This record gives sequence, structure tokens and C-alpha cells, in this order.
Amino acid sequence: MKIQHIRNATLWLEYGGSTFLIDPMLSEQGANPPIFNTDNDRRNPLVPLPGAVEQWLRPNAILVTHLHPDHWDAAAISLLPHDLPLLCQEGDGDTLVEQGFENVSEISDKLTFQGITITRTGGQHGTGEIGQLMGKVSGFVFQAESEPDLYLAGDTIWCDEVKMAFEVFKPEVTIVNAGGAQFLTGGHITMNEQDVVDLCEYAPSTKVIAVHMNAINHCLVTRDKLKAHLEKEELQDRVLLPEDGEWCYV
Repeated sequence: MKIQHIRNATLWLEYGGSTFLIDPMLSEQGANPPIFNTDNDRRNPLVPLPGAVEQWLRPNAILVTHLHPDHWDAAAISLLPHDLPLLCQEGDGDTLVEQGFENVSEISDKLTFQGITITRTGGQHGTGEIGQLMGKVSGFVFQAESEPDLYLAGDTIWCDEVKMAFEVFKPEVTIVNAGGAQFLTGGHITMNEQDVVDLCEYAPSTKVIAVHMNAINHCLVTRDKLKAHLEKEELQDRVLLPEDGEWCYV
């Protein structure tokens, strides 16, 4: 398994002989307005792609965990070939078909793609009223012969649904969206520093890769902040913090 962290939650995954483009946000730097109801007016994405976009346009499949624009943007809709297999959570398929994609498969429980089993897991994109407004989100577990089990947690805080995924699958590798995204009201809606620590303590056998930082204006946990907190908790060896464009070999 090889994982390239492209930017934000956008990943290139080579797994079980197939390639996956995950949560593509392909806009040019500053092309989009700030996230609403936040404490700064920086335009998104905050940083450019780490290379020419063309290199990421021909995966074997696309996986979109949910349809928020920092995971699936207008540039991705425009640039990606519409005949590629496109995997998504239950309920998002009609929108993707309306956008012109011809080969959409919803994952309500699990499906098999080229010998790889992909199973949906739940999550909480915040709590209370904010969590309800953010809507349904999903994580996904990848399993294939001769590959480590990989858990892509998606946009979620540390919660019972994530704990259940660890209890059921016991993944060897876990990717978390750790930007601590937050609005002016309500709590954080993606994992913050303490959530990552809690996850590491709950699942000591998993190797963690933390992404979704330094790219969107309401993500308040940067790589440097997370690194400092992990060092304080003596967990720095458990968590990889890849830069944009960096590869992880696990």
C-alpha cells in the first residue's frame, strides 16, 4: 500500500493493485470563498496543489466520502473523466449522476471493487445542531489479500461510531481528518488534537496518518499544533503528518 497526501483530504491510494483518488478538491489556490460563519476571511484552498493536476486524473476509481466542497469541488467535477467508476455513500449517488458521472456506485454497507472489499463506517461531523446541519458522513475500510486493513475515517470527530470501527475491523492503518474544523458557534466538526490522542490510546496497534490540515480557512489545527501536542503526549512515533504531495509507505 502506498498513499500520497495531495492536499486537505485529497489522497491518491495505491492498494490491492488498484489506484483510488479520494475526496478530490482540485481547485486552484484561492479560487473559492471562505467557509461561512468562520473567524477569518481567507479564500480557499489556502495552498496550491503540490504538482500538475493532470497526474491525478486517471485513477482506477474515485471515492467521495461526502459532498462538502472541500472534498468534492467544481474543479473535480469539471476535470475528472465522467466515465470513471465513482464510489460514494448511500444518498449521494443521484447528485453525482446529475453532475454527469456515468458509473456511480453507492456503498450502503460494502462492495467489492477489483478484488478489494470496501465497507462503509459511520461518523459524526460535529455534535448538536451543528452536527445535524453538517449532514451524513462516512468512513470506509479497505481490505484486500496481502494488504493491511486500512480505515479511512472521513470527516468525523472522535465518537462511538469510530470506536465501533476499531472494534469490528482492528485496522492496521488509519487515516484521520485532523484539522479541528470549527465555526464561530458550536464545537469542532473534525478531529482536533485531543481526538487524535484519544484515538491513539484507544487503538494502540493502528498506525495513524493525519491529514486535512493547513488547506481550509476554518481548520484551526495545523500540522505544527498537532505535532506539538503529540510530542507532549509522547505519541509522535504513532502518527504520520505528511506534507502536501508527500508519500506514505505503510
